[in-house]
Amino acid sequence: MFDAVSQWARRVKQDAVMLWFAYRDKRTPRLPKIICMLAVAYALSPIDLIPDFIPVLGYLDEAILLPAMIWLAVKLLPATVVSDCRALAAEWMQNNGRKPVNRWGILFVLLVWGLVLLLLLWWWA
Repeated sequence: MFDAVSQWARRVKQDAVMLWFAYRDKRTPRLPKIICMLAVAYALSPIDLIPDFIPVLGYLDEAILLPAMIWLAVKLLPATVVSDCRALAAEWMQNNGRKPVNRWGILFVLLVWGLVLLLLLWWWA
């Protein structure tokens, strides 16, 4: 079971890198490009939306939210873009051994937390 989970986690990492290449590809349509940008910003961000030290919830974003965004983006992407970008991602992971870091992801996560904070303040006021 541990091997299956490890393979799944590796696949999610590699698919996040694949989306990184896909959102930069000129053949990617606008809606999938936006979804790819959001998924990549979150997946490759050095900080998490929900910190891992929070019991159960800390891992739900990696277990549900991220794979759901990746699945949706892959479903909307043209098959040729997916296959080309998967090859690029496999090559990247083999050469670098890690996923790239997306600094825009930090901004994305901070904006989401800021929006949540503003909504909570508005609700309590």
